[in-house]
Amino acid sequence: MTLARVADDNRSAFGDSSVAGDRAVSIWLWSVAALVIAMVVVGGATRLTESGLSITEWQPLLGAVPPLSHADWIAAFEKYKQIPQYHIMNQDMTLDAFKSIYWWEWSHRFLGRFIGIAFALPLIFFWLTGRLKRGSGAKFLGVLALGGVQGVIGWYMVKSGLVDRVDVSQYRLALHLITAFAILGLLVWLALEEWPDTAHRAAGAVTPTIRRMGVFIVLIVVTQVVLGAFVAGLKAGFIYNTWPTMDGQWIPSDYWTTPAYLTFFESHAASQFNHRMMAYFVVLAVLTELWLVMRSAVDSRIRATAVLLALAVFAQVALGIATLLAHVPLELGVAHQLGGAIVFVLSVVHLHAIRRAAVSA
Repeated sequence: MTLARVADDNRSAFGDSSVAGDRAVSIWLWSVAALVIAMVVVGGATRLTESGLSITEWQPLLGAVPPLSHADWIAAFEKYKQIPQYHIMNQDMTLDAFKSIYWWEWSHRFLGRFIGIAFALPLIFFWLTGRLKRGSGAKFLGVLALGGVQGVIGWYMVKSGLVDRVDVSQYRLALHLITAFAILGLLVWLALEEWPDTAHRAAGAVTPTIRRMGVFIVLIVVTQVVLGAFVAGLKAGFIYNTWPTMDGQWIPSDYWTTPAYLTFFESHAASQFNHRMMAYFVVLAVLTELWLVMRSAVDSRIRATAVLLALAVFAQVALGIATLLAHVPLELGVAHQLGGAIVFVLSVVHLHAIRRAAVSA
């Protein structure tokens, strides 16, 4: 008997929410989304503390158990001593210092495992009891599968720093981060879809321009996330710690690399410059959308989400500048990564509010 058949048989007992949605399902999805945001934040801390390479093995099940004895800690430390990061950067590291970076990486991996359980077990319950909206089962399975792929990508990223370099590849870091944001976006969208009143049309109508701008803003926010990943991967936030110019230059003189086609991906100066310019572009796009929304007869949710998105973007820009000027301290760096996740979530929420409204002529 299939899950869909079991769900149909149970709808009479639990109430048919296959059309209207279910608050409990939506709250569960929002909770998992919050865990993903926490995962992004812990991942940022792991990167800033140079902790990501402290665990040199990938054990999806046994890896959930940290070292429990002094001998276990010595064994883990000896494995870390075999990689370039130790020999080049940390030859004077003590066991206590190793434990500090180990716990960051272990917490990051453990949180990933916990998110998988927090998503999979309630999914089975809600599906078997017919609480999911009809036809959404495949979407949930897709998110679950993407979460599994993310675990593989995480190890693929860590593996890049175990042999010939002292840190992870910026390409793999960008892939790992953008996959996390894809999962986050899908969870937020599904949570909004599962809320009971989603089936009702929003009051008023939006212009085609407002709808296109909503999509465009999500796309450029995602682009900014990718650019931020390259800044992080190249540690480009530790240079040009001035604003609004870059050490007195509007365009850094060392922008280009050789060969030129790798500039976008491997130039420290270019990665920071691109991230700055895209931030200004995001501000311009969000303010344009806010102006369009405020002069149109749209639903109050669309207005509210547009205002919140604009406020979040301004706060994120201010936080980014403060982080840069302070030479990327841990607290500000982590807060900036959290701010990026909040801006992304609000852009998705705003787009969803727009999609609920009819399109005016």
